Amino acid sequence: MKTVKDYIRTIPDFPHEGIMFRDVTTLFADPRGFRMAIDQLLHPYADREIDKVVGLEARGFILGGAIAHQLTKGFVPIRKKGKLPGKTLEQAYTLEYGEAVMEIHDDAIEPGEKVLIVDDLLATGGTAEAGLKLLEQLGADIVGCAFVIDLPELGGRAKLESMGVEVTALCDFEGL
Repeated sequence: MKTVKDYIRTIPDFPHEGIMFRDVTTLFADPRGFRMAIDQLLHPYADREIDKVVGLEARGFILGGAIAHQLTKGFVPIRKKGKLPGKTLEQAYTLEYGEAVMEIHDDAIEPGEKVLIVDDLLATGGTAEAGLKLLEQLGADIVGCAFVIDLPELGGRAKLESMGVEVTALCDFEGL
């Protein structure tokens, strides 16, 4: 019986030499694998109160949209700077290969709304941390963060958990 991890391919030396890129496009392309991932991401939160699902750019949009659909809840994107048309809040962060800025519409979440953050990969936790900070500025109540892949050696889970956030991941990959 296949697991979610079996649907993910590894591409060596992408985007830089020495990086083992965990490619979820093969998971998304397979209907059984994709369904399995959505069901498993949703499962820990199925009986929890959630008002909105927040997806982190870009693969978090695919996963988060599907989970929001299953829950019959709204979906909110957190995007890279300059991609949202309305008034936004922004948060700078550091990632594995440099720095970036994430944004959210300033009216995307009402204070007290319960949100689930979704993305494909948890590495250093920089992107998720930026998302958490944006959501906190809007007064969101974070239910948890759900990822397909955790790269435990990079410490993202520990970072998010130290912020008091529940973290779930469907599989781990050792090594960078």
